[in-house]
Amino acid sequence: MGARNMNKMICNLRVLPALIVVFLFAASTHATTPGVSGTAFSLSARPAFISQPDGAMVYSWGYSCEGGGSPVPVSVSSPAACNGTMQVPGPTLVVQAPSSGTTTVAVTLTNNLPAHAGNTSILFPGFLVSTTGGVAGLLTQEAAPGNPVTYTLTIPSTAAGTHAYYSGTQGDLQVEMGLYGAIIVLPATTPSACASGVHDLNVRASAAHGETVQTLAPAAYNHPGACYDREYLFQFSEIDPRIHRQVEEQLDAIRTCTATSGCPTALNVATEPYVPAYFMVNGRSMPDLMDANYTAQYLHQPYNGNPHMHPGELVLLRIIGQGRWQHPFHEHGNHVRVLARDGNLITSTTNPGLNLAGPLLFTTTTTPGQTIDGIYYWTGKGLNWDAYGHNPGSSDALATLPCNPDENGYNTGDPGAVNYFEWCQDHNKPVQATPVGDVPGGGPATLPDPNIFANGAWYGGSPYLGPNATTRAVGSTGTTPPSGTVGNSPSEEAGFAFMWHSHNEREITTNNIFPGGMMMMMLVDSREFVIDEKK
Repeated sequence: MGARNMNKMICNLRVLPALIVVFLFAASTHATTPGVSGTAFSLSARPAFISQPDGAMVYSWGYSCEGGGSPVPVSVSSPAACNGTMQVPGPTLVVQAPSSGTTTVAVTLTNNLPAHAGNTSILFPGFLVSTTGGVAGLLTQEAAPGNPVTYTLTIPSTAAGTHAYYSGTQGDLQVEMGLYGAIIVLPATTPSACASGVHDLNVRASAAHGETVQTLAPAAYNHPGACYDREYLFQFSEIDPRIHRQVEEQLDAIRTCTATSGCPTALNVATEPYVPAYFMVNGRSMPDLMDANYTAQYLHQPYNGNPHMHPGELVLLRIIGQGRWQHPFHEHGNHVRVLARDGNLITSTTNPGLNLAGPLLFTTTTTPGQTIDGIYYWTGKGLNWDAYGHNPGSSDALATLPCNPDENGYNTGDPGAVNYFEWCQDHNKPVQATPVGDVPGGGPATLPDPNIFANGAWYGGSPYLGPNATTRAVGSTGTTPPSGTVGNSPSEEAGFAFMWHSHNEREITTNNIFPGGMMMMMLVDSREFVIDEKK
């Protein structure tokens, strides 16, 4: 995204409905990629109801973890890792690649679906898999009721990255019903480059501010360009509620059938035409999507989509297409640099040892079953104003902090500085010289007029990062525009809210009502705000 559009987006994305603004800043947990780690997992396919923001409870099928896994990352909000609770998506399985040779990971699947649902199974694309038990199916060994199957995955030392797993039985029905999940392979070794460069700078800053940053590994792959500071997993899917109602109604009819003959013995569900009404990220739709991980009201949808970052941090996005449609997801604020697809690192053919060759994507469009690992990065470079509200004429000490550029032009000398990673070229350039100024008045940008109803009532409050930054920039003469409206107190958390959403307009609705669906916010918070990932 160009600097011009980025400037416009930062200002305009403050113009939000009350629901989004209040909810956004009320979110209490900023967790990373949650899941279960181990070398042997016991999963069960089970039925349950999942919720949607319009109040619908949708009959679904999903996987539960019955044993063998430990929770990662360790969080006070994490329940017991394997507690038998069905969830959509299924448990994220985290495994470690060996330092040499190969290792194996066993996944045992038990079929606890209603008997008339038939067999079920799991496919693990990208892995060499052997099976024991179960019954023969079209694509793999299947678990029949009372006859579990074990899949043994061979993990080589060169493996890493994000992968999908999903049902290989009646995929048009069972994947639609919710039988899918993610498996993440951590690289065997950490690149030495992670001990220096941008990643190391951010590690130092987090330590200086008392933050606990939980990532599954320092790097997504054993490559110097794959180091990262925060990570989030996004699994895109959709629901056609008519299919789910058919399954529920047919199972009810079978269960209550009392005829001596003529009772159905199997489901006969029409999966075409396909008309989804719910569009989900990690099993939830906005605004539920932005609530905390493991929130009690989403018993069967434990994973959220609530990304946070500080300027300068490298954010790893693990993205999977889990439904039947492509989903063009747009991350406002910057492009996403693709590291890999389907766990295959994209390197240059002319210098594969040093250069990554993945594209910069305006939208991370996911094909069903495909995975993308990419890095999102935002610093404020190119805004053409001081994002921290510095003002050389102010008597406020925070307003006159120095900016000493490193070799790349960023302020990285003091890890404890509030304006750590500031782009020094824009230092001491308040966005407006006076409270009602704009470009003609000497400022570098023109903000929405707070007196215009379309902007005023819901404007988030400040073009600056950090609490009281607006006051620092303009002094005691006022604020520009008025802050403190709705949910953004000038003395509390204040950051840029970048809307991340599907570029298919229908997919940002819930049952055709906007806003909803595949929509979330990336909050870029000043270093003054501690992003606590252990809540």
